[in-house]
Amino acid sequence: MTTIEQTLHTIAEPSTAMPLVLQFDDADSLADVLDALVLSHFVSGTQPWARTKRLDRVKADAPLLPPGAQPARVVVGDGGEARLALGEGWTLRSVRWRGGGAEVSVTAVSDELARSVLEQATTDAVEPPAPEEDSVEIGFWNLTQHGPRRRSRQIEAATWPEIRGNYTARAARAIDSLVGITPETLPGRLILLYGPPGTGKTTALRALAREWRQWCQLDFVLDPERLFAEPSYLTEVVVGRDDDDERRWRLLLLEDCDELIRSDAKQSTGQALSRLLNLTDGILGQGRHVLVAITTNEDIGRLHPAVIRPGRCLARIEVGMLGYAEASAWLEKAGVSAAGSVAGSAPATATLAQLFALRAGGGPVITEDVAPASGLYL
Repeated sequence: MTTIEQTLHTIAEPSTAMPLVLQFDDADSLADVLDALVLSHFVSGTQPWARTKRLDRVKADAPLLPPGAQPARVVVGDGGEARLALGEGWTLRSVRWRGGGAEVSVTAVSDELARSVLEQATTDAVEPPAPEEDSVEIGFWNLTQHGPRRRSRQIEAATWPEIRGNYTARAARAIDSLVGITPETLPGRLILLYGPPGTGKTTALRALAREWRQWCQLDFVLDPERLFAEPSYLTEVVVGRDDDDERRWRLLLLEDCDELIRSDAKQSTGQALSRLLNLTDGILGQGRHVLVAITTNEDIGRLHPAVIRPGRCLARIEVGMLGYAEASAWLEKAGVSAAGSVAGSAPATATLAQLFALRAGGGPVITEDVAPASGLYL
């Protein structure tokens, strides 16, 4: 390990700066060095005020700097670009990621100055949302070595009436009721969709996000096992930041979380199940406009009773395979003859993934004991 001892002085008050020892080794990157430089003024107390803002859909030509400021350090890597800028009484660090997101942090001698510099650096830096006709904005969370990160994307999503015929009559009626819910009529905080792979659980939630987009934002958690294992990650995602719109609801989507909600989840995942329950019906969820949607391939009889108890679930919907009559009607509407596609005798079932494969020219798919399929239609 190489130890670099530096006395860091601020521009405004060089005589009052405290000596700091920075330690680096071959595991540190150039971006880590830049992070240390911007933190030095805050740690020493010469710039004791700090402000941070995260941005999505950042314009390609946005400098993320106040007008007239020039970067003193620039780090360009595979993941994006980081800049450090200095001004009279302030220090700014901006990080732009390849996916279009960014984070801007400012330390300053006063809160007023920090707020002003941050506002100047981020004004007009974000692209307006894309047209909403055929898509919905979805946020994607994951935990990085620098903490939780959220990126947003416009994802194609059909309306619920457009895809309603892809589901069993029982599931369709249940989702009808879910679509009609408003913030004033929420009877619970947890949405549970269960059924075999390929039956359209995630697709239904995308359609739900489109129907709810006026009052609810869908956020997809890429690493749900870490979300409930690490309290700091969960706090950032659930509690949010001071500049978040607390009036807008958020729907956290946790996909294929079988191990989190099985009947033996308490023994296998420790506190993860407890934190999930606390979020949906406890102190953690109080005062936060957060809903949780979980998809699982498990049979409901194998799920933990605390998850499925009455009063906790906003909706508990089995998204099952289509029966022979429903599958045949689906194929007829798609312009495919079901007559040559049936192997075996009734009752026959099929997943949406199998029906889409058949429509695309695949082989027989409607069988008595269909093995679960994955892909194409989640």
